[in-house]
Amino acid sequence: MNIIDNYRRIREEINEKALKTGRNPDNIKIISVSKTFPYADIQEAIDSGITLFGENKVQEAILKLPHLHGNFNFHMLGHLQTNKAKDAVKLFEMIHSIDKVETALKVNNEALKNNKIQRILIQIKTSEEETKSGISPDEAVKLAEYIISLKNLRLEGVMSIGQLTDDSKLAEKSFKETADTLININRNLSLNLKELSMGMSGDYLMAVEHGATMLRIGTAIFGKRSYNR
Repeated sequence: MNIIDNYRRIREEINEKALKTGRNPDNIKIISVSKTFPYADIQEAIDSGITLFGENKVQEAILKLPHLHGNFNFHMLGHLQTNKAKDAVKLFEMIHSIDKVETALKVNNEALKNNKIQRILIQIKTSEEETKSGISPDEAVKLAEYIISLKNLRLEGVMSIGQLTDDSKLAEKSFKETADTLININRNLSLNLKELSMGMSGDYLMAVEHGATMLRIGTAIFGKRSYNR
């Protein structure tokens, strides 16, 4: 199967799961995660009608974007260092990985310079893995309160990266904790944030069951990654 066939199959599965759980499929977006894949693969996807992509590294996006044309947007999914904020604001429609006051302020200041309202999500840490970034659920409300005071950021929800595990209970725990954190932010700050970015190639249907509005799917769309490209 090619990229668009994979995408359509996944879209059908998501739509079916959404309807079974009483959700509107139109409220669930697929982010085609193109990290490590060459720009030719991304262009094939764009030409076939896929419009939303995700990258983990600013530098990789810088190298790819000049080669691409058509109707598309990119989201930043990986950890964002403050020294990359300037480029991130220029490149990405949304940044999913804000987890510190310092990063939020830097992104806000760069957005101000570019006359842009930067769409963002707060990254929630729901596992004990040291390699995972994110703010603890207990501290998320305080960060959200700070972010909504910044004029050039638009907070739209939260994101989490679950553990790489075959244990469905651990994945489910991560999804529930992320969803509960969004509810907690909304309740404490009288907000109505909607976006829940969670779920990847191995667990996206479970993520739909727990309210995900953005699914980050890479290998199931593009195929197996090679990190030696």
